[in-house]
Amino acid sequence: MHATAAPRVKVWFDGACPMCIREIALMKRLDRKGAIDFVDVSTDGDPTCPIDQTELLSRFHAEENGRVLSGAAAFAAMWRAIPLLRPIGVLARNRVVLAVLERLYRLFLRVRPYIQKRLR
Repeated sequence: MHATAAPRVKVWFDGACPMCIREIALMKRLDRKGAIDFVDVSTDGDPTCPIDQTELLSRFHAEENGRVLSGAAAFAAMWRAIPLLRPIGVLARNRVVLAVLERLYRLFLRVRPYIQKRLR
């Protein structure tokens, strides 16, 4: 019996953001199987992405199974690709859990500029 490979996930991130760089570095360390393609869109964007660079830099985006996801759903897709975080990502498939995570993400977006200033 052959195990089916997990679908690849593509994550677009802001390589000019100190906070994003730290978070992506952690995710890369946790992604021991190399299931995630991390794409820095801080300078050129990604011609394969249907979202323009400005939008990519304003929120977290990922692609899973051909679907482009944003915000908490994108984080959940990334988590599902990492065995250690997979349980949280699977839990986020629940609409209520995902709604709570999205609300928390939107609150985070409000304070993100202040956090970024402190990390520079």
